[in-house]
Amino acid sequence: MNEASGSVAPEGLYRATSGPGPLVRLLVVVVVGLALTIALNAWPVLLVVLALVIMVMLHELGHFATAKWSGMKVTEYFLGFGPRLWSIRKGETEYGVKAIPAGGYVRIVGMTMLEEVDPPDEARSYRQASFPRRLLVAVAGSSMHVVMAFVLLFSIYAISGAPSLTSPTITSLAHFQKGLTPAQRAGLKPGDKIVAVDGRKNPSLDTLISIVNKHPGREVTLVVDRGGRDLTLRVTPVDGRHVVEVFGGQAVPAAKASGPATGIIGVGLTNAENVTVGPLTAIGRAGSGLVTITGQTFSGIAQVFSLHGLRNFAHQVATAGNHNTSSSSASSPPSASSGGQILSIVGVVQIGAQLAHNVPELLYLLAAINMFVGIVNLFPMLPLDGGHVAIAVYERIRSRKGRTYHADVAKLMPAAYVFLLFIVIVGLGAVYINIVNPAQLPGG
Repeated sequence: MNEASGSVAPEGLYRATSGPGPLVRLLVVVVVGLALTIALNAWPVLLVVLALVIMVMLHELGHFATAKWSGMKVTEYFLGFGPRLWSIRKGETEYGVKAIPAGGYVRIVGMTMLEEVDPPDEARSYRQASFPRRLLVAVAGSSMHVVMAFVLLFSIYAISGAPSLTSPTITSLAHFQKGLTPAQRAGLKPGDKIVAVDGRKNPSLDTLISIVNKHPGREVTLVVDRGGRDLTLRVTPVDGRHVVEVFGGQAVPAAKASGPATGIIGVGLTNAENVTVGPLTAIGRAGSGLVTITGQTFSGIAQVFSLHGLRNFAHQVATAGNHNTSSSSASSPPSASSGGQILSIVGVVQIGAQLAHNVPELLYLLAAINMFVGIVNLFPMLPLDGGHVAIAVYERIRSRKGRTYHADVAKLMPAAYVFLLFIVIVGLGAVYINIVNPAQLPGG
């Protein structure tokens, strides 16, 4: 939501606001984006970015739809910020796209008492609406995230299949910036199940990773199940300190340059296979999964924003350029959290791009992101939606029959500015960390 209002066209008018020029600019931006995606082979990145854009606009759609239903005046519904690329106006609302695709917003008249509103619009402003309607509009965005998370979890169980434990299975092959990987040389393929390693039958994922890590430059014998037929393949791990891997379009060091010799073969692994269930069972499991993710989200927030967590984050920012992140010889399924690390939008895209080949894990990541955004957005401080919820509740408590109380929002602005500055500093620090040391799943 946004607090400012804008001028509007007469009700029922539907037209482009700026003629063909803006439409051409929008098409140019789209074409350039697609060209860069093709040139860089960054389809996984594009997929994740589009998913995040949809999430943001559905959040804003929650505010938009409930405000319209409540009779409030909505003047803008936009994707992005900055200069307009293209827009149309239907009735009193302008819809469009702006140049910086860093989010979206809905502009509702009179979000606080600080905003100047044309007298004819005052009766339809947010601040003059009843308490239930203001509360509905304020929580609608976070509610959309809960709905999206539930739908994503339901899709995992009913459509793509939820992971079930199995033998370590190759999900993807990495590429080296120079030369072939050991996995490529040995003839390993995605879908191969590792049923034995150096004579050890039915190895666990951890066992496989440990053996490969401990054998840089020494041959390892793998028995793989490929389409129901066992094949014996010999692979020689290379020292990960001296190679750079490319997973999902992201180039990352295979191991710490200053660490011990670590064998890697250039594969992504999982120890799960996808199993689907019926719709009714999927609903129950999605609900249970939603409860689990919610608990993990609260736990993660408490961890990373504790004094210890913030000190650790500051240390990560200060030392980000002094070391490289490392990876093991395989990747395991991601959890809903990042182990106490604050991920920026850049880090989310990096992790999501690495998971693009694995639909259930990508959907789970998106579900976890939805719950995180939905919960954090209800923190009772402006400019978050939770700030508007807190104000609405406070005004309701202070109001008396026949007299509506309006809070003096100006008194809250110093605290809001400090809070916003804190969020910006943390966000920029997280972006810096993820640019210097790209976020990655364990892989080898």
